[in-house]
Amino acid sequence: MNPPVARILVADDDADIRDLVATKLELGGYEVRAFGDGPAALAAIREWEPDLAVLDISMPDVDGLDVLREVRRDPEVSETRIILLTARATTSDLDLGLTAGADAYVFKPFSPADLLRQVEEILAT
Repeated sequence: MNPPVARILVADDDADIRDLVATKLELGGYEVRAFGDGPAALAAIREWEPDLAVLDISMPDVDGLDVLREVRRDPEVSETRIILLTARATTSDLDLGLTAGADAYVFKPFSPADLLRQVEEILAT
């Protein structure tokens, strides 16, 4: 019997990045659901309970950090592992995300293969 496939949620307001990440993860054998905004991503995390979420920090209105904070406050989904995607590579942004509870950061531009490796490492722990 095969082990269950990990479920990964992707949220990025940039459709090209969202599609690239989702496709790479699907080709890696994961079940993926993709969303273009923070509120939809947060609702899906609560309903679908993915194993991992890849969240863009710079989404309008409700950004990836807001979603991360809400997830960490919700006992039903607080253990969801989260990777933040960001083009903001400052130390303060990195500290902010890690303090909020991110499991990892991936900086844009990124290699899809590197992102897949990061996902595999996090899911293996």
